Amino acid sequence: MHIEVNTDHNIEASEGLTKHVEEVVQKAMSHFAGQVTRVEVHLKDENAGKSGAADKRCVMEARISNHQPLAATHDADNLHVAIDGAANKIKKAVESTLGKINRK
Repeated sequence: MHIEVNTDHNIEASEGLTKHVEEVVQKAMSHFAGQVTRVEVHLKDENAGKSGAADKRCVMEARISNHQPLAATHDADNLHVAIDGAANKIKKAVESTLGKINRK
């Protein structure tokens, strides 16, 4: 599974942040490693460095073999919470979609 991390110009794409995102995604997608081919993660600071409630956004897009991509978004006060929230949402979306595919 390929994991791609993208940030806007307000968030520094440090090695530590990238590693954290990859670990969270690997953990969330561990049960689907053979079926999920790629996960794209987009991190954004909505307020461009100003503080504010839920101004950090994480969007995750998972690509399942032979299926349309699935996306999940989570907004939070800091990036780590936004990343964890989006990972939980995309995991549930993948579980649901693969469950439907397997029932057919």
